[in-house]
Amino acid sequence: MGTYVVRRMFSTVAVMAMVGIFVFLLLRLAPGDPAAMIAGKSATAEVIAGIRQQMGLNDPIPVQFIRWVRDILGGDFGTSIFAGRPVLELISQRLEPTLSLSILTMVLSATVGVCFGILAAWRAGGLVDRILTGFATLGFSVPVFVVGFFLIYFFAIKTHWLPVQGYQPIESGFWPWLMHLILPTITLSIPYLAFIARITRASMLEVLSEDYMRTAAAKGASSYSMLVHHALKNAGAPILTVIGLSFAGLVGGVVITETVFNIPGVGRLVVDAINNRDYPIIQGVLILVAGLYVLINLAVDLSYTLVDPRIRY
Repeated sequence: MGTYVVRRMFSTVAVMAMVGIFVFLLLRLAPGDPAAMIAGKSATAEVIAGIRQQMGLNDPIPVQFIRWVRDILGGDFGTSIFAGRPVLELISQRLEPTLSLSILTMVLSATVGVCFGILAAWRAGGLVDRILTGFATLGFSVPVFVVGFFLIYFFAIKTHWLPVQGYQPIESGFWPWLMHLILPTITLSIPYLAFIARITRASMLEVLSEDYMRTAAAKGASSYSMLVHHALKNAGAPILTVIGLSFAGLVGGVVITETVFNIPGVGRLVVDAINNRDYPIIQGVLILVAGLYVLINLAVDLSYTLVDPRIRY
């Protein structure tokens, strides 16, 4: 186990190095000049050249990369080109809405998705299974922004049950905080819920067909005991994998959802940074997201032994 953890840590460092190179080169080689955007449309070539020199954009790309990596390792993700403030400060200010939305989304998706998958597997081939499978297929197919606009129209505009857009910090009270997150959480949860339900159903059906499950049924084990204590535990590895990957991949859905519901989170920060070609913010967010993705994958791999003792590294 210890050897496996060490190997994974080394692979994590290698992956992060490749991500850093890719992110740096992708943004530097993309069309557009941040110095020209800062200077404005009426700026002269001399002014633009001065800004490029001040930002270090005239240095060779390898020199820029080494300087950037040195600063990252020292905890300095740079300063926003347009806001003139440290990148980590800007990210930390937008972190609460994004974390709140992401955590609520995964709690809802994992809980309901696993329950739907178990129920569909238990009633495989029946009406319940067909209904839940159809719902999962539909949830997987409909774009997030379409679901978001539909929920806004029905629950906010027509019935006035929930706020249309915006975000309230949890310091303002639990209920106002939760009310502003109900619609975006449901919107973002639907595709992940559908994915988790489909994987859970497939894994449970495979386990339920095993001989030891028929033996448990012959011994008079209850349906609950068979489904939860036997089948779900043995089917847990692929379910944990898809939950972990879904949580790590939330950033794409968060960007769209935060835009639709006007939530001032990290996703909106990235969209604004891309429009302004604010290199430090884009790079900082991508590096942090990549690090989170790698750590979640590592945690999922290590958790396999908890749900299935047969797995050993």
